[in-house]
Amino acid sequence: MNDEFFEFIVQELPEGGYIAQSLGACIVTEADDLESLKQEVRDAVCCHFDDNCKPHRVKLRFIQVVREEILEP
Repeated sequence: MNDEFFEFIVQELPEGGYIAQSLGACIVTEADDLESLKQEVRDAVCCHFDDNCKPHRVKLRFIQVVREEILEP
């Protein structure tokens, strides 16, 4: 993997805690606080990639849901 960032979208959960979902692979993890989430993301990345493919840097992009809609099919 190159020197670009491997990116996660982080969202605060309404019931408390945080969830992080990767953009480049199927990785999802969650934790009760930000420090724990950072460690969970590190662990998940280490488990997902072989040593020779592991990204050098991970970016956490925090988003805030400002609007939700439910649609009827």
